[in-house]
Amino acid sequence: MIGRLRGTLLEKRPPWLLVEAAGVGYELEAPMTAFYDLAETGTEVVLYTHLVVREDAQLLFGFCDRHEREWFRALIKANGVGPKMALAILSGVEARRLVRCIEDHDVDTLVKVPGVGRKTAERLLVEMSGRVEQIEGVPAEPGGARAEPGADVTGDAVAALEALGYRNQDARKAVAGVGEADVGSSEELIRQALKQLAR
Repeated sequence: MIGRLRGTLLEKRPPWLLVEAAGVGYELEAPMTAFYDLAETGTEVVLYTHLVVREDAQLLFGFCDRHEREWFRALIKANGVGPKMALAILSGVEARRLVRCIEDHDVDTLVKVPGVGRKTAERLLVEMSGRVEQIEGVPAEPGGARAEPGADVTGDAVAALEALGYRNQDARKAVAGVGEADVGSSEELIRQALKQLAR
């Protein structure tokens, strides 16, 4: 099991990160919070990881802090929730908000995440209600350096939202509703677009 990775961040193309460690390039899938909080490419990063081994693939997932990884692990233990859905949930509902969502049994917030229906959301809230106190640590406060805008900020944002499960039409509408001029990076544009989609 690969539990932690320290190396140079080579690429940030949501939902993928490419990190070089000891001459090996590791591809990781990560929630959008990682893209908000990681510094620009070329810097050293430390990620907590979770490895999923299947017959057809080995998938590595990366998180900026241990707490978020614990939430990911708790979510994939829930009935009907796989790694992709867990990433979508952590991308659409940040960890602090997810705690409140579970405590308040807020189904409406969860069903706004692509791929999460009302029955799944209700079942998930019931299953997770007994696990909140078992998850170590507290969610990290948002922070860290932000990435500089890329050559195609809008295209990157739309592609990231599609990778999270949103339809192309909805992704483009949400991104257009924010406007590239109002943000400094594709990560910030994605964050604002996710807020639009959650309304």
